[in-house]
Amino acid sequence: MAKLGKRTRAAREAAAGKENLTVEEAVSLVKGNANAKFDETIEIALNLGVDTRHADQMVRGTVVLPNGTGKTMRVAVFARGDKADEAKEAGADIVGAEDLMQAIQGGEINFDRCIATPDMMPIVGRLGKILGPRNLMPNPKVGTVTPDVKAAIEAAKGGEVQFKAEKGGVVHAGIGKASFDEAKLVENVRTFCDAVAKAKPSGAKGSYMQKISLSSTMGPGVTIDVAAATAQA
Repeated sequence: MAKLGKRTRAAREAAAGKENLTVEEAVSLVKGNANAKFDETIEIALNLGVDTRHADQMVRGTVVLPNGTGKTMRVAVFARGDKADEAKEAGADIVGAEDLMQAIQGGEINFDRCIATPDMMPIVGRLGKILGPRNLMPNPKVGTVTPDVKAAIEAAKGGEVQFKAEKGGVVHAGIGKASFDEAKLVENVRTFCDAVAKAKPSGAKGSYMQKISLSSTMGPGVTIDVAAATAQA
């Protein structure tokens, strides 16, 4: 077994036995343990009582975090003509059509969010096997297939987070940086949990939100009391 460094040991000792904390307690502990040489991302994971093999139990959606994510979002847009010009003016990092498709097929995926106008979907559809597994495929359900590319770009760059239940019913997302004030992280956590709660699918039975964990990129995780996370301050 690899020998743990002093920082890692101290972080684990600080988190040991800490379960079902309030949001404020969890944020304070995780933020305090984020001592890496870079600005660690604060990550949240929610274990949901859903079976994603069934369409009526899939959980997905978007939420705009009130204090942003702290991440610079690179946005690619599939558009032509006036919509391409609109996308460039709105701050899109990459704009194209067939040329963008070919670049992606060649392995150039230099973006974090992909947006497309509806008329571009015959082209974008060819990229499903590439973008789908990376959760980058434009989808009208989360507002990334839209004629209003300006609004979609502004949302992406303004702190919007997409979430989708993975295999096993886990929803995972980054909700800020360790450098954020504790109050801002608390607000982001509550906003994210509230959005996932509201996205409860019709087919979900029994206990929906079963476990919530908070951690930093390099730090150990702690669990948050579900009722405390969904209660409004």
